[in-house]
Amino acid sequence: MEKPYQRILEKVLVKIKPKKAEETHLKVLSQKTLEITRETAKKYQAKAILAGSITRDTWLPGKQEFDVFILFSPDLPESKLEEYGLLIGREVIKELKGKFSVEYAQHPYASGLVQGVDIDIVPCYEVESAERIKSAVDRTPFHVRYIEKNLPLILSDQVRLLKQFLTANKIYGADAKTEGLSGYACELLTIHYGSFVNVLKAATNWKAGEITDLEKHYKPEDYPQLRNKFKNNALILIDPTDKNRNTTSPVSAENFLKFKKIAKEFLKLPSDKHFVERRLYSLTSRELKKLQEQRKTELLLVKFTPTKVVPDILWPQLRRFADRLKDILEETKYEFKVLRHDAYSNEKDTAVVLLEMEVFRLPHIQKRIGPSIFDANDAKRFLEKYNKPLTGPFVEGVNWSVEIKRKFLTAHDKLLDSLKKDVNILKAKGVPNYIAEQIAKEFEIISTEKKLNALIKKDNSFGIFLRDYFEKESLI
Repeated sequence: MEKPYQRILEKVLVKIKPKKAEETHLKVLSQKTLEITRETAKKYQAKAILAGSITRDTWLPGKQEFDVFILFSPDLPESKLEEYGLLIGREVIKELKGKFSVEYAQHPYASGLVQGVDIDIVPCYEVESAERIKSAVDRTPFHVRYIEKNLPLILSDQVRLLKQFLTANKIYGADAKTEGLSGYACELLTIHYGSFVNVLKAATNWKAGEITDLEKHYKPEDYPQLRNKFKNNALILIDPTDKNRNTTSPVSAENFLKFKKIAKEFLKLPSDKHFVERRLYSLTSRELKKLQEQRKTELLLVKFTPTKVVPDILWPQLRRFADRLKDILEETKYEFKVLRHDAYSNEKDTAVVLLEMEVFRLPHIQKRIGPSIFDANDAKRFLEKYNKPLTGPFVEGVNWSVEIKRKFLTAHDKLLDSLKKDVNILKAKGVPNYIAEQIAKEFEIISTEKKLNALIKKDNSFGIFLRDYFEKESLI
């Protein structure tokens, strides 16, 4: 541990290392669960292993959870893998006197709450190599074995420091909402660079498209081709167990730059404050009013009830929906203009797409510029199409032009017309499937200050989202 940071990091570790009682409780329960699962799995010719941070002692306090993976023969049909996995999971959770539920990822898996601990029992295939997986979860056993072999116990606390540092800055987690670094990525980076501080030092010098290849699957001369393969991936960390996978592909460009920035800040001015999440407060109605007066923009919100799908499905669809609404409003050049847009959901009963309008209202009259007078066929079609204009047809330079009555005077009206459609039309318009189904049932367009403030008052997290939106932090 580097001397300039030693005192601070030791102080942080005291807080982020699990207490002995918590550690003992989790280890005893995990071993008991593993033994029961192994015995139960034998009935189905399957094996069981522990997975996750508990296997390499890199978990953070308060994370009362662990995974058990059941390994089935690759010859077993997928339907049977799902069926047997749930049967085994139900039996294990029942024997542990826990509360059983079924969760869903690529396929359903058993989950249980036992003595305050969340236990996931996940079926997967025992394939020969990570490059021959049938589903994403089949990689996990390879990851477990690689980390157990290559992460010495002395580095466990270095991984903890990195995880906590990222958690405090809201970029820990490869889920679709966070778009940050996974626990596995943290472990690989720590193995490669040797310590938490060395990871930060390296990060300050990373360039977009940075490549880290622990097992040297590729030669430096292959890097241009590799960057093309993982196009638009800001950080490329080759999975040691599968050379065709980028472990950090979920990391957004924004979070890549944020990591570089916070690494530089810590190294310049070390403090334990970098490991504590900054508390954000909901935007107040007075602050919102002041911001809108300063920015002179209009806010347009599309609010609806999110469908009951896992967050990793909801968030990509929500972001695509936000992009699609922007495109709908801007489909005619030089008319409605979106300054910025974002998406929010509490993942329960509220989902919102926020559109900040640079141009919200347009005049009654609209000019259409047509083809050249020398283009007889196109000119004929243009004049037939606009045969009753408000003004014209007239010529500007050598082009026919007309002035017509505009169909939509406000972005609100255009959005309402576009969304008040049958579900099949919404899908044809490019609205993601699950969201189209919800929008077809019910949605609300919010553009008034009164309704916006009511939503902030009802949902504190939405108010925090708004503050984060307006107080966008500098990434340099």
